[in-house]
Amino acid sequence: MNDFKWTWRAASLLSIAATLMLLTGFVYAVGDIMYPKGAAPAVQTPQSTAAPTAETGVLKIAAVGDSLAKGTGDNTGEGFVRRTVTGLSDSGMKAELVGNLGINGLTTAGLEDKLKEDGVQYVLRQANIILVSIGGNDLFQGAQSMLNEASGGTAPEGGAPNSAGSSGGAGSSGAGAGAAGGNTAVNGGVSGGNNALQNLNPQRLLAGLPSASKRLESILTAISRINPSAKVYYIGLYNPFGDLREMLIPGNQAVTAWNGAAMDIINRNTDMTLVPVMDLFNGHLDQYLSSDHFHPNGDGYQRMADRIVQAVR
Repeated sequence: MNDFKWTWRAASLLSIAATLMLLTGFVYAVGDIMYPKGAAPAVQTPQSTAAPTAETGVLKIAAVGDSLAKGTGDNTGEGFVRRTVTGLSDSGMKAELVGNLGINGLTTAGLEDKLKEDGVQYVLRQANIILVSIGGNDLFQGAQSMLNEASGGTAPEGGAPNSAGSSGGAGSSGAGAGAAGGNTAVNGGVSGGNNALQNLNPQRLLAGLPSASKRLESILTAISRINPSAKVYYIGLYNPFGDLREMLIPGNQAVTAWNGAAMDIINRNTDMTLVPVMDLFNGHLDQYLSSDHFHPNGDGYQRMADRIVQAVR
């Protein structure tokens, strides 16, 4: 009888233990379903990467063109290019010069060829601001030749071909000629070449405008193709002969026509801007031209740079 009781008690205890184990497993399973822990990831989730700051907000400036871009006539050597970089920096912007490709005597034809060079394209691709000065040698080449013939002077910039393969011309965008022989040509033209000056009219000055303006459009288009993300600022021309009575009206008319043609091109491109400078020099040539009477001096370049800074800002 006692053996039967112990057998019953043992069976009851085993049954209770099994029930408790089943309940424990059930509770664990429910908890795992409702609150799954999952496995720890083998690789941590990447942290968000901060945007690079080295290039952000920095104006990288390149210049291309003739002796005005180079800064000829400025005793400090800064020209409007470096003065523009300084002006932008002084206004609180971050600006740096990545390259100045200005060449004395360069014409539109010469610049077309230069833009095909790998080195030139490399510099332009580093910039987000591109300053362009070209056209003065195309426009004023005839005027300077007539002044030289009247005075018996030498060809501007010695008449030597420039590095782009085009003949030495006026030497600057709107500046008319290079330093070499420049003053002699002007003075001779005033004292002994009045007849030649009287024959100089806007039609003669503008004889090459149609072909030159087509080359200008080709140049600006090429620059945009080389660097589609850059802003292009074309520096307009001014009349360096405005203080010569015979050259005031024809020179101003010719420069106005050239700047108008340039504006027609630029108006079709949202990333291009024409920076006018003609008004800065009219009536102030004695203050803002260098001793060669063609290129700006330091003050003239500074006024140009101030105008460019306004356009960029």
